Amino acid sequence: MAGLGRILRNKLNTRTQLAIGASCTAMILASASNAFADDIFVTKAPPLPYSNTAGYNWTGFYFGGHIGGGFGTSNWSTPGGSGSAPIYQTINTFDEAGSFLTGVQGGYNYLLRNRVLIGGEADFTFPNFPAIPIGALNPQGGSPIGLSTGPNINFTSPVSGPANFNEAMLASGTVRARIGYAPGNWLFYATGGFAWTYNQQALTNVATGSSESPFLWRLGWTVGGGVETPIAPHWTAKLEYLFLDFGNKTYQFSSGVQPFTSDFLLQEVRAGVNYQFGNDAGGSGGAFVTKAPAAVNPDNVNFHAQTTFVEQGTPAFRSPVGSLGAQSLQPVANGRETIDATLYAGLRLWQGAELWVDPEIDQGHGLAETHGVAGFPSAESYKLGFSYPYARVDRYFIRQTINLGGETQKVDADINQFAGSQTANRLVLTVGKFAVVDIFDTNKYANNPKADFLNWSAVNAGTFDYAGDAWGYTYGAAAEWYQSIFTFRGGVFDMSVVPAETSNAIAAYAYGLDQTLSQQQYVGEIEERHELWGQPGKLKITAYVTHGRMGDFQDAVAIAAAAAPGSFLSNVNNALVADRIYRLKPGVSLNLEQQVNDWMGVFARAGWADGNVEFWDFTDIDRTVQAGVSITGKNWGRPDDTVGIMGIVNGLTPPHIAYFNAGGMGVLIGDGSLTNYGLEQIIEAYYSYAITPSLKVGFDYQFVINPGYNEIRGPVNVFAGRIHTQF
Repeated sequence: MAGLGRILRNKLNTRTQLAIGASCTAMILASASNAFADDIFVTKAPPLPYSNTAGYNWTGFYFGGHIGGGFGTSNWSTPGGSGSAPIYQTINTFDEAGSFLTGVQGGYNYLLRNRVLIGGEADFTFPNFPAIPIGALNPQGGSPIGLSTGPNINFTSPVSGPANFNEAMLASGTVRARIGYAPGNWLFYATGGFAWTYNQQALTNVATGSSESPFLWRLGWTVGGGVETPIAPHWTAKLEYLFLDFGNKTYQFSSGVQPFTSDFLLQEVRAGVNYQFGNDAGGSGGAFVTKAPAAVNPDNVNFHAQTTFVEQGTPAFRSPVGSLGAQSLQPVANGRETIDATLYAGLRLWQGAELWVDPEIDQGHGLAETHGVAGFPSAESYKLGFSYPYARVDRYFIRQTINLGGETQKVDADINQFAGSQTANRLVLTVGKFAVVDIFDTNKYANNPKADFLNWSAVNAGTFDYAGDAWGYTYGAAAEWYQSIFTFRGGVFDMSVVPAETSNAIAAYAYGLDQTLSQQQYVGEIEERHELWGQPGKLKITAYVTHGRMGDFQDAVAIAAAAAPGSFLSNVNNALVADRIYRLKPGVSLNLEQQVNDWMGVFARAGWADGNVEFWDFTDIDRTVQAGVSITGKNWGRPDDTVGIMGIVNGLTPPHIAYFNAGGMGVLIGDGSLTNYGLEQIIEAYYSYAITPSLKVGFDYQFVINPGYNEIRGPVNVFAGRIHTQF
């Protein structure tokens, strides 16, 4: 597709993107292959520590991931000044800003009989998403210049006057030797070798705002040390420190008139886990079994991982002159891609309690920067895209399950789920950072863009304006009470700083969560479980109320119409912002899933939301209805394959239509006017082909009528390819 061709042409981006794609894919494939070969997916850990007189056998290949923080200094000199600036940017957990790092590593160890270890390791590390600058658009958070890791320097140039220099780390890596000593089940090691980083510098003239932004490679060296120990069969955990010197670089800004020389001295503290391949024999000739035998007790630690790649594109479609707005889907043929890799790490705390932490690496963009269709074609793309891989920790939460009696049910280990048992009647409490739709509005057949349908208004009710940052995650607490055939759910969640629905730059900058916790969303759900013709099914009613500073569409249109032509408030988007006061926005949806037989299921959703008040975080849909069918490949000898097809109809209320017709911009759509309103209608079909039970490739097609509710644009054909693997 065009998007793939664009990526291949961007050579600098390609090196970075392919590195993370290849690394993460190799991690998943290798780990999954080992799991199949050994007939084991989730390791059952005996009580720690391991007891073995010979000690742990470290010999063999390993692959894993790490998270941590970076700090250090950059010494600089240029005509007009010199000095030293910190590289560290403050970490903010509400908008995931600051010098937070995530990466992957792999290597080989060889353990000598005297317990001395020698080996080698290579790693790739990526910084956090560049924070949005502090200012009127983001008054509460972000670094001063949108950095995650790098210096920010102000000086006065003798050539151009006041100037600002900054340098942002985009990706880094090392190739290192390791030598250590492994008494018992511990490894203490020193490490050192080659280091590199790929950065972007920027020199800005404060008076004019003009800027030069070159990319550059820095090559250097690293030295450090760490400690590592087994925590479960095949799995080890480590804590590591690295000092990295990336050397001096001089760039000739302003055609050599303003040379700028700087170094980049970084220190990293990392925590990580490694999967040790084929680790079955003990060191020093002693036997050490790292795979625990089948045990009655559930596992104490649990690791899963996934990676998903989506390439999505559209051919050219009809778009009359004058119908293209700031948030329209582009009518020319184009394509974009996204990739993400996630580690799901769990620790059993006490009876019924689990701690989960899910670090992730993301990269990519949605079509038209995720704009132009209310039912956007890819839920794998986010409101903010970035061309380079970046680090996030999407979830970190504690879940407590309290059994209340009834039939004992077996629970298999899965993503963010321990193996074990639970009673039919139970109370489940979840507190921390997670997605609202991890718990609410779930559906067996249409809920996961990594595996089934891709459309935003397919995987959840389009009217469910659930709380979340630009990636869909938030802080909150939820309770679930399972009793007989019913489940009652309730939760309270933090909203983002301001609604994403507006025309000015706030839409892109309102990606962080409200640190004051003064704007909340309350969600409730009733689930009924039943059997129909001997087949299981579920019916859910989900309702929410958002409390926060929101504008009213009718008020905004009236304010803009009454304002002097050309004035600030004559723009309906500015009028909507000016009208924001504390309001309530309710919504409700119905969700049905019904198994027909062991190879087919049907599903449907319908939703309503208050169309007088602006949407906050999800998308621009006041009314929605969807229905579809999901079929496995059992009848043609491929039980792990899945084919799905569904239809979606989305609509707006008259006040919302009037707002868009006056030039309003929404969360995802905005053609500049909407004189030809029509229901947005979407048909989506996909086929998921299982190469192995854990590696699937798929094709997805969507046909969109009236994109962004605009009858004079489209229809649009959207094609996508998807590769997904998990273990």
